[in-house]
Order: sequence, then C-alpha cells, then structure tokens
Amino acid sequence: MTNNQLKVNAYMAAIPPGNKNPEKPKLIEYFIEGVQKNGDKGQIITSFVYEPADVGVLQGYVHPASKHVPHLNLRRAVLEGQKGMHRRTVIADANLFLAYDPGNSQGYLRYSYDGIFPNEGEYCDKTGIDASRWATLRDRLGIQIKPWKRHGDYILITCQRDMGWSMQGEPIIEWLHKLLQTLRRVTDRPIQIRFHPGDKKNHKHMMQLQAIGHKVRYSSPSVSLLKDLHDAYCVISHNSSPGVVSAIEGVPVIVLNPERSQAAEVANKDLNTIEKLNYEYDRESWLRRLAMSHWRLDELKDGSCWKHMRKWAWTD
Repeated sequence: MTNNQLKVNAYMAAIPPGNKNPEKPKLIEYFIEGVQKNGDKGQIITSFVYEPADVGVLQGYVHPASKHVPHLNLRRAVLEGQKGMHRRTVIADANLFLAYDPGNSQGYLRYSYDGIFPNEGEYCDKTGIDASRWATLRDRLGIQIKPWKRHGDYILITCQRDMGWSMQGEPIIEWLHKLLQTLRRVTDRPIQIRFHPGDKKNHKHMMQLQAIGHKVRYSSPSVSLLKDLHDAYCVISHNSSPGVVSAIEGVPVIVLNPERSQAAEVANKDLNTIEKLNYEYDRESWLRRLAMSHWRLDELKDGSCWKHMRKWAWTD
C-alpha cells in the first residue's frame, strides 16, 4: 500500500434505465465528491464504456444469470475489467436494516468491494471498528437488541426470489419442498412461510405447495417482517437479510447457506438442532462490524465513507 493519489471511476450508466429513485444517482455523485475531498482523483463516467482505474464504483451488482442489457453489461465490464487488473470495485447494495426504516429516510446503504456476499466481498470490517457508528445507526433507526426468545407459535421460513441469484438458480418450490420434508422429521411445530415481497408468483407457489400436500401457514404480503417475527419461535433462512433483523429481534436464526449469509455469525446452522437452539452469540460485536459497511449519503459526500474504505483499496 502507498499514499499515492488514487483514480476512482463511478459509472452513472450502470444505474437501471428509467430509474426514479433519486438516491441512486446521488450516491454516484456524492461518492466521487468524497473521493475528491480525500485528495484522490474521482470522475463520473456517463457512457457505457468501461475505463480502467484504481477503483471502480457501481450502484448495484450483476450475477452470472443476469440479462444482457446495456446497464448490466456495463457492470460486467467494470467488475471483470477491474478484477483482471487486480483492482477493486465498490458496490452499493441494499441496507440490511431496512425493516427499521422502510422508506430508507436515513439514506443508509451497504458498501463493499468486489462482491455482495461475505465469502466474496470485502466489507472493510476486519480492523478499525468504530463502535460509535453502530451506536449512531442504532439510535437513528430506533433499534434495540432484544433478549433471545425461547418460545413462539411457529417456525418462520423467509424466502428469497424464485430462482434468483441468492438461490443460485434453485427454484423456490424445490428448496421449500426439501426443507419442509426435513423439518417434519425433526419437529412438529407449526410452520409459516413468508415469500419474498418482490416475487410476483407467490400465489402460484402457495398452490404448488398445497398440491404437493404440505400443510403450512402463509404470511400476508401486507404484513411487515417485524410483525411476523413477533410470534415466531425461530427463523429459517437460506442467506437472506431477514436473518439479520431476526437476530436483532431476539428470534433465533438457522441459516442454510452460511457462507453467503450476513447473519451467519449469530445463527444456528443445523436443522437437526431446531429443538435445542444455541443462544450464545455476541450480537453487539457482530452489529458493530455490520455498521462499518453502512453509510449515509451525507457521509459519502463529506468523504467519511471513502476515508474508511480507501484503506482496503489495494488487493495485494
């Protein structure tokens, strides 16, 4: 690592066409302002052409099965081009604490290098933990770490999008069918399924499960995650962000894809232990690390985010 000036390119055209969320172009503009305030050379690229730099900046990610459309092809080119030069790419992703601020009025987003899963991305949280960041985020969003629950009316399964990249292409019905079969061998507790709110085939999924013969409850699309968690005994997640909220709310979590789960550090990982769950986890330390990847738009603009992330800008 050196203290030489870094060149940072942020790509406005990688934002989806027709975007109506002002937060997305602002994060590109503000990130570059923050880069410049730290003495580095930042520029916004408005074309669909990748330009090599020490660090690239993208709003959003792209996965292998993504469509080949201009803004996603640009994301591919940036990620692959930077990786080919052993250089990094900053990726802005969803706020893990969105359940506490549904409209994201506080402007928090999650920033990492090179990937959006713990086993692929660099979250800049291994050293330099500032406990005040979690304290500020906690107070702004009104979050309380609740005692672990040891009772509840049902097991809550939180689903991801059907055949989405988080599921690595596995159909949600196949995943649920195998999971429900396993659960019925280890517990007789009622089961409630919460489909992903962005999955438009939820009714079809329900009909398919009923046709197979599974007798389970279903969450209403209009009910918040926090309300579903209130009476849950535990939550089962593949690797989705509701696992983070569950742990904060004191609802034990079982993650089935821990390598990609942001909640793995505070979660059980074996369905066979569902009646003997572990509750001995240090959630405060875990949340302090998660907070180090969450930044508000004003913190991008004043350079605080880049000042922190710059320390991890080199891959060697």
